[in-house]
Amino acid sequence: MVQAKVRLFVDHPLSQGQTVPLDKDQSNYLFAVMRLKEGAFVALFNGRDGEYQAEITVANKRGGELVCHAQSKPLLMPPDLWLMFAPIKKARTDFIVEKAAEMGAAKILPINTDYTNSDRIRQDRLQAHALEAAEQCGGTYVPEVTELQKLDRLLADWDQTRQIMFCDEALVGAAEVLGAVKGDKWAILIGPEGGFSAAERQKLHDLPFAHPVSLGPRILRADTAAVAAMTVWQQHLGDWS
Repeated sequence: MVQAKVRLFVDHPLSQGQTVPLDKDQSNYLFAVMRLKEGAFVALFNGRDGEYQAEITVANKRGGELVCHAQSKPLLMPPDLWLMFAPIKKARTDFIVEKAAEMGAAKILPINTDYTNSDRIRQDRLQAHALEAAEQCGGTYVPEVTELQKLDRLLADWDQTRQIMFCDEALVGAAEVLGAVKGDKWAILIGPEGGFSAAERQKLHDLPFAHPVSLGPRILRADTAAVAAMTVWQQHLGDWS
């Protein structure tokens, strides 16, 4: 089987023999940027059908076409893990979304806390970053990036069967909680640059499904904390173990 060097997400069914049309942006990327020609292969995935090796049959910069050959990867679903984080500066927010997608988040939820510095996001732009990260890391699933939500409203309607790994910068040392908590559905909660407010911290400590965890003796930047927290969770409860 020919192994393609370029991967592309398409919102189209994939199966052996399936014809897949390309839009103008996808065609421009493959034929103008990557300079692929008819007969070349591209790895396609859609988040539902796994990955297929597809041959370029029409190489037109305004709208090409591919035909799927064999499936090269089955659909690999990530653990049922959400990442909730307070948006920060644009480039660092982009970094959090990209790394969350690479590290196996099933859903990414920007949240507005008492001390959140940024009160608006471009959901479509962040979703595009998650898609690009999935293309680059070899994933077959693209996590949803939701619109910005207020933390208190999100917790008010919370499914209490989903446990929360609450990263509390006020703790010192390591908290050994993950191994003691049962449940397959989890969410990681990262606070803003200014930390959680006293009221938010108390509310979270009072929730039976929220479990405070320390990420070490140093206060981490929000983007560093997101990567560290996902690493800790994946090693103990995720698909790295």
